[in-house]
Amino acid sequence: MSKDNIVRQILRPLRIQGTLLAGFLTILPLVVVWIVFDFLLSWLSRAGLPIATGLTGFADRHFPVLSPWAHNPLVQSAVAVVVVLLVLYLIGAVASRVVGLRLINFYERLIARIPLVQSIYSATKQSIAALQQRPGEGSRVVLMNFPYPGALAIGFLMRTFRDTTTDRLLAAVYVPTAPIPTSGYLEIVPVEQLIATDLTMDQAMTMVLSGGATAPDTISTSPMTIGKLDGASPAP
Repeated sequence: MSKDNIVRQILRPLRIQGTLLAGFLTILPLVVVWIVFDFLLSWLSRAGLPIATGLTGFADRHFPVLSPWAHNPLVQSAVAVVVVLLVLYLIGAVASRVVGLRLINFYERLIARIPLVQSIYSATKQSIAALQQRPGEGSRVVLMNFPYPGALAIGFLMRTFRDTTTDRLLAAVYVPTAPIPTSGYLEIVPVEQLIATDLTMDQAMTMVLSGGATAPDTISTSPMTIGKLDGASPAP
């Protein structure tokens, strides 16, 4: 057997592995998009399923000819998703009006009378308000050593508070997981251990959702300072 044939036999498995890896990397963005889409679709379907079931019963009573079609699980899921999207759209439209704002304020006053529910609602609302802060109002997207020193993870600076014992300024940082950012970690770290970035919230979320496949070509970082927390921190 010639040397060329020996080399070819040695390299053939490596070429197969390289081709498989190229195929995996090609479909990876599609897989990530599908995981996120499937998560959102499942949530919307579960949320609207009671209404879809009610519509199925209505069809049974008043439109018997549609009954077999209405009992189709795929049809029920589609109706559930459409109903939830319509409800969300109507809520957004109403909330943008003066009457809608008054209704929301009334609803929040009712929530405030329920101790446990009020705590969850208030925490969720404050978190959303923090993440919606505009660029330039303080550094929200930061880098921090996680899960071990030397490794950097994207984090969202939620707020700061001061340790009265050491007079040290601490930060509550939410570290999202990829590609589903809702199952993340809450880390309490000293502010001086954070790294400020010029990333916007949209850029950071895109990086997380894509597993890092979509990211800016360059990122500017700098040590976190008190000045960069102005407008982004309610700490005294």
